[in-house]
Amino acid sequence: MLPAHPAVHPGTVHLVAKTYEGGVPLVEVIRSGFVEGMHRGSVVVLDTAGTVLAAAGDVDSPIFPRSSSKPMQAVGMLRAGLPLTEPADLAMVAASHAGEEFHLARVAGLLADGGFDEAALHCPPELPVGEQARAAVLRAGGGPTRIQMNCSGKHAGMLLTCRAAGWSVDGYWRPEHPLQQRLRDTIEEFTGESAAAVGVDGCGAPVLAVSLTGLAGAYRRLVAADTGSVPGAVADAMRAYPEIVGGTEADDTRLMRGVPGLLAKVGAEGVIAAALPGVGAVALKIDDGAARARMPVLVSALRRLAVDAPVLTEFAEIPLFGGALPVGTLRSLW
Repeated sequence: MLPAHPAVHPGTVHLVAKTYEGGVPLVEVIRSGFVEGMHRGSVVVLDTAGTVLAAAGDVDSPIFPRSSSKPMQAVGMLRAGLPLTEPADLAMVAASHAGEEFHLARVAGLLADGGFDEAALHCPPELPVGEQARAAVLRAGGGPTRIQMNCSGKHAGMLLTCRAAGWSVDGYWRPEHPLQQRLRDTIEEFTGESAAAVGVDGCGAPVLAVSLTGLAGAYRRLVAADTGSVPGAVADAMRAYPEIVGGTEADDTRLMRGVPGLLAKVGAEGVIAAALPGVGAVALKIDDGAARARMPVLVSALRRLAVDAPVLTEFAEIPLFGGALPVGTLRSLW
């Protein structure tokens, strides 16, 4: 078994473990012409060389990127022997899926290929995160299942990796398991930071604390990777199958559909990271975890990199409703 704290990649920055200090006002909430409130957060924009072009809030203290770490975890799985070559399957391993029928069928296929059933998944039973998919399950009289949990693709990939590498699948989610040690190595390599903390993600797998600057740097490295490389394969798969990465109406899916070449992945607690080859990268966190507030800030950050597309106009202001009618908006202050 690998050591509990393996040597990190050369050039890694060792963060001093400290509490995230919180961000600054990034989004205002306007209802009926009245400023009802605001969301605070932190955001960083990097150029292609990794230089900080713009930032607000605390972008140097560690945060949990949550599911925004999945592309790096997928890279680590492939390096450890994950036997997948179909891009759609790679996209599923890096996904936070909405639980739509095509998502569930692909996860079921991955499990079957490895000789596993749903019971092998450590992620908890849940209803789909996608509103339409959840409603369909409830209308049909269904309930929570492990395969519907939005991280089931990642967990299926972890099981397949263990089988290919000859590791026990027992406790595959524990930080000391050889699989998780390999994934930690990969995340530290791509972020250029040693993990400041190890937590338990919502799906039960480990989540590592790194800074927003490190997270943006990781996405910059992913999109700069050669197409024939392992990181390039993951980035290409996610961009080729954005509907698998999120879902029909998911924010990151719509972004990748609307901005050719963009790699984007949301994470819980208001996190999102994105990068465009030859342009730069962005990572941000909304302090109160509100998913509704992250897109206007991301649009502002991408526009600082001179990125423009109709989908960014759609996300620049998020409508608020009263009595089913639009009465206000969320918009970036940054």
